[in-house]
Amino acid sequence: LEVHIHDFPGQHYCPRMASMNKPTFQAIRSHSPSKPVLIFVSSRRQTRLTALDLIAFLAAEDDPKQWLHMDEREMSDIIEMVRDSNLKLTLAFGIGLHHAGLHEHDRKHVEELFVNCKIQILIATSTLAWGVNFPAHLVIVKGTEYYDGKTRRYVDFAITDVLQMMGRAGRPQFDDQGKAVILVHDIKKDFYKKFLYEPFPVESSLLEVLSDHMNAEISAGTVSSKQDAMDYITWTYFFRRLIMNPSYYNLDDINHDTMNKYLSNLVEKSLADLECSYCISVGEDSRSLQSLDLGRIASYYYLKHQTMKMFKSKMKADCCLEDLLSVLTDATEYADLPVRHNEDQLNSDLAKHLPIEVNPHSFDSAHTKAHLLLQAHFCRAALPCPDYATDTKSVLDQAIRICQSMLDVAANNGWLVTALNIINLIQMVIQGRWVHDSSLLTLPNIEQQQLYLFRRCNAGKRKSSSKGYKGPIECLPELIAACECREDIFHSIVADELQPIQISQTWKFLSHLPIIEVNLNIKGWWENAPKGKSEKPLPNVGTGFRDEKNWTQLHADQEYVLQINLCRIGLFRNKGKYDSKASTPRFPKAKDEGWFIILGEVDKKELVALKRVGYIRNRSTVCLAFYTPEATGRYIYTLYLMNDSYLGMDQQYDIYLDVIPASIYAQVNTEISDARSDLTVA
Repeated sequence: LEVHIHDFPGQHYCPRMASMNKPTFQAIRSHSPSKPVLIFVSSRRQTRLTALDLIAFLAAEDDPKQWLHMDEREMSDIIEMVRDSNLKLTLAFGIGLHHAGLHEHDRKHVEELFVNCKIQILIATSTLAWGVNFPAHLVIVKGTEYYDGKTRRYVDFAITDVLQMMGRAGRPQFDDQGKAVILVHDIKKDFYKKFLYEPFPVESSLLEVLSDHMNAEISAGTVSSKQDAMDYITWTYFFRRLIMNPSYYNLDDINHDTMNKYLSNLVEKSLADLECSYCISVGEDSRSLQSLDLGRIASYYYLKHQTMKMFKSKMKADCCLEDLLSVLTDATEYADLPVRHNEDQLNSDLAKHLPIEVNPHSFDSAHTKAHLLLQAHFCRAALPCPDYATDTKSVLDQAIRICQSMLDVAANNGWLVTALNIINLIQMVIQGRWVHDSSLLTLPNIEQQQLYLFRRCNAGKRKSSSKGYKGPIECLPELIAACECREDIFHSIVADELQPIQISQTWKFLSHLPIIEVNLNIKGWWENAPKGKSEKPLPNVGTGFRDEKNWTQLHADQEYVLQINLCRIGLFRNKGKYDSKASTPRFPKAKDEGWFIILGEVDKKELVALKRVGYIRNRSTVCLAFYTPEATGRYIYTLYLMNDSYLGMDQQYDIYLDVIPASIYAQVNTEISDARSDLTVA
């Protein structure tokens, strides 16, 4: 590998980058006039600016399109399919752009053209060095700094990143050597000359996340005391490097006492951080360690302990959707969301078109940007640039596990209102709609202006049997009932606005929706019940229908089991197979359909039990164990069956409990029954 390092003066970043464009052009002419060239830059903006300057230099040449190695008419056909306006211009000169802000189809076109040597130059952001293997004869690293939105300054690439970029130079099947040109700030030339030619040790990054690793080990039971924590550190790569290179980790020497004190301080600091985040508790002996609920939740969902601390301070018993959206986006996991140069202004402009206000002084915050991107996702608002579409995928990718952890926190505290709102938030993230929007808007190709098609159905505009739903259609269950599983009825409803192919897409989504039939039984012991009878059916009662015959007598302070029998009807199959994947056109990843079953007491806003259920293929039985109240009287519990992927498909049933005095006989029989069950299992 032949390496050339050139230094450039100048305190300010942008002028210094501009001064590198002419040397870049000259390096191509000198080292690789006809072979592939890969130019790495720090940002998407720099890909465009570099390409435009190179085109300006080409204009002075005899053959301005010397880097285009294909027929211009063929390239014109490809350019017509390209969406990015800058890429349309640069491709005509044999220069490709590659960064995360491009549409996926545009990136694929560029990749194919470069790999097949149809275009000679590819200007890419540094992430390409690690992502896709595109070797070239010449690699130019145009600047070794990038803008870090978190610290709001330009910082150096890691040496490993620069080495990875240089490693793209040389094509084993074509070249016997590769060439790399590194363009750097003049004050850093000696640094790069030294470290690019000498072995560079790999150091540990454990210290930055030691608290989270320690929490995971305490939750798993591997570490149960401070001595265990000390032993754990000695098993790590960090400990090996600490001995070999102590100064890198701010350690003066490695004698036994100094090392022991250093590690003890690390352990104490990590455990203190976890204790402040309510993830662990230290025993009265100041040595033993015990994992707390928040610590186990953080470990299970791979969340940082700072996020748990924020949950503890911000989550309450009656959080509304707006509160929960703020909690979600304040998670530490979003701290690394990139806020690029001048994006604070883009965030400010975007916020004007969204319903929930954010702090106007925080538009340069990653958390505020995540908040705005989620709002835009729910509103289906236009994003200011392609970069934001990529960032939205990153936000959505993390949102589900954070929401699931929030739900566990709410359930652990018995917060019914908060838990229900979190599930609504999960549905919103998956479908990309607000929960207060009509659920009909989750259908593909259906927008606000098409809703009149469904509301006019009471005017006799559709063909339907006498069994079908009558009246204006306001939600998905009403539409399903109106269509009676017949596509021709659905066609007659929407034919005025949708094309046949759109109707087919929308019907496929509608046919896929889960229709679940629910039957309820309650199991336990009753005094004076017929011998062997330990089960009673419960009437399926919608909310608000109180009738004396609906009340079921249960003994006070007694454990009972609510048995929920679920049956899927109108199942949609994909090529004869069960399809467990939910229809999620607005969510970037495939997702399995699932359900939340919640038992709650609305009057007290108390969550009694929660269970997650996977995809229901045909029939499924779910059991929820609960204790009746100690005081006698009448109580109304509500059962919620809520889908984790679709809006508008939830069900709820009231369960009327007449709690009568406790029965010693019933409690004894329950305990005997439990003991027998344990023996059988054993």
